[in-house]
Amino acid sequence: MRVIAGRFGGRRLADAPGVGVRPTADRVREALFSALGNLEGARVLDLYAGTGALGIEALSRGASAAVFVERSRAALAVLRSNLVQLELNDRSGPARVIRGEASAVLRRLSRAGERFDLVLLDPPYASDEAPRALAGLVAGELLAPEAEVVLEGSRRHPVTPVDGLVLRDQRRYGDTLIARFGPEPPDRAAREADD
Repeated sequence: MRVIAGRFGGRRLADAPGVGVRPTADRVREALFSALGNLEGARVLDLYAGTGALGIEALSRGASAAVFVERSRAALAVLRSNLVQLELNDRSGPARVIRGEASAVLRRLSRAGERFDLVLLDPPYASDEAPRALAGLVAGELLAPEAEVVLEGSRRHPVTPVDGLVLRDQRRYGDTLIARFGPEPPDRAAREADD
């Protein structure tokens, strides 16, 4: 596994075999980040971070800060090792690592007034984590007005719509499904409330 492009392009990342982490394939990451375009200055949230490959890719491409959320101790050890190798220390650098269950961490981030321009979610495929995390992002008001929310899942487990988010794009790469959402425009929500 490697960083695809940007300041760390070509650098190898450690993998986490045997710890229940399913890294995003290089070709899927390449297609995703090409579609996202310019990330200069973006604040990123990498939920279910695993080895950190998605958030690290965002930092490599110009994001100003990334919060990595993971609950597995084994995956966290690999994630921290990858950050140290790239000199993205989570104490003084642009990367911050939080250990915990996604919903609880989202509530914590919301209480702290955090807002993100890009949210990357790669939850376990056959679970109810995706809709709960998406709903938590909306309820916690964690999204900047023009935020992008990217969900990686399986085409066999399509995500159900979540109030407050609009599906912008959806693409398949083999069994992998990448869905991109954005916050529902405030005027649209107000019109629907009046109906």
